[in-house]
Amino acid sequence: MQRKQKTSESYQSGDRAEPEAPIGADSISFTEPDGKETLYDGLIEAVISEKNLADAFRQVVANHGAPGSDGMTVEQVPEWFEKNRAVLIDKIRNGTYKPLPVRRKEIPKPNGGVRNLGIPSVFDRVLQQAVAQVLVPIYEPTFSESSYGFRPGRSAQDAVLQAKAYFEEGYGTVVDLDLEKFFDTLNQDILMNILRERIADKSLLRLIKSFLRSGVVMPDGVVRQTREGSPQGGPLSPLLSNIYLDKFDKLLESRGLRFCRYADDCMIFVRSQRAGERVRESVTRFLEGELRLRVNQEKTVVGRADTVKFLGFRFYRSREVGITVHISSLERFRKRIREITKRNRGRRLEHILGELKTYERGWLGYFAIGLANYRAKDIDSWIRRRIRQYIFKQWKTPKNRVKNLKALAPAW
Repeated sequence: MQRKQKTSESYQSGDRAEPEAPIGADSISFTEPDGKETLYDGLIEAVISEKNLADAFRQVVANHGAPGSDGMTVEQVPEWFEKNRAVLIDKIRNGTYKPLPVRRKEIPKPNGGVRNLGIPSVFDRVLQQAVAQVLVPIYEPTFSESSYGFRPGRSAQDAVLQAKAYFEEGYGTVVDLDLEKFFDTLNQDILMNILRERIADKSLLRLIKSFLRSGVVMPDGVVRQTREGSPQGGPLSPLLSNIYLDKFDKLLESRGLRFCRYADDCMIFVRSQRAGERVRESVTRFLEGELRLRVNQEKTVVGRADTVKFLGFRFYRSREVGITVHISSLERFRKRIREITKRNRGRRLEHILGELKTYERGWLGYFAIGLANYRAKDIDSWIRRRIRQYIFKQWKTPKNRVKNLKALAPAW
């Protein structure tokens, strides 16, 4: 395949496409020539350009993230960076910059176990953001139409609606693929080789590898090396995961398979159980052999589309195919509401209502496409009942309850 090499000077030409660039970068664009594979060089200068770093700073500040292993806050970093700008830029340019180890944070999963997050230092987040802003316009135009996670203008709801469309077309059997600890076990050497297919800039490649190998500070303070995986928690990890799994997407496309992938959550739609079993075997061989990933054989199942959970939703068929909230998602919602409205929390009512409003708005916004009007009303009624019970508990004595009820309804 013919390769065309581009340098940072090429970015200034007027003849260029401008794909939508998420996460704050709209100043750097690249063109993919038809039928040719472009090899990009000089990208590190685009990463450390004044505007690109300023855009990255704004995005990180807007996210209000927690400090990393150095304890430095978002508010402290701009002044620190200005004092050390020349030295930092020189190290980044010549490939000697060393990111700090990420801070491990364990997030409990609903079904047990934990999800490991790696929180980079604030400046490392800025630098990862700056790298992502340069790489997104290179990779985004060539990603699969069936990939939905961490991409501009795409959402989990889009993936669910497309899955519903496949079900409606008669693809009623799915291979529900489960990758075991994908972000923790992603093969770094394979990822770097994939990046080298498009990126010629050695300084940028060294910087990305240094992020992957930065290490992690465990909760007990011990620093561990990271020889595999791409820690969740930084701005660059989602993009790297899509670059890695794009090889898988292209394989499925080459076989004419219908699928929806959101990060490491993937469903492949076929017409029969037998076809599903064949697909399961072949994709497992590819994922484990070519990409060195671990397929969870117990959780990777072939079944009817209306029996599986996808991104918190499930499908059903009556006269037509519909979408509803999976029962486990409803149970987690109710559990969280109960935690917020515990009658022994001793918090002021306005704080409780504020927390409820924030959580309910986010949950309802995500699951809106699966909430029938009657169910939304039931949820609202149940929450109001929990609030009334909380208020009644705070009044404590019968005398106070009578007094406050009369105040609410003077006509009594």
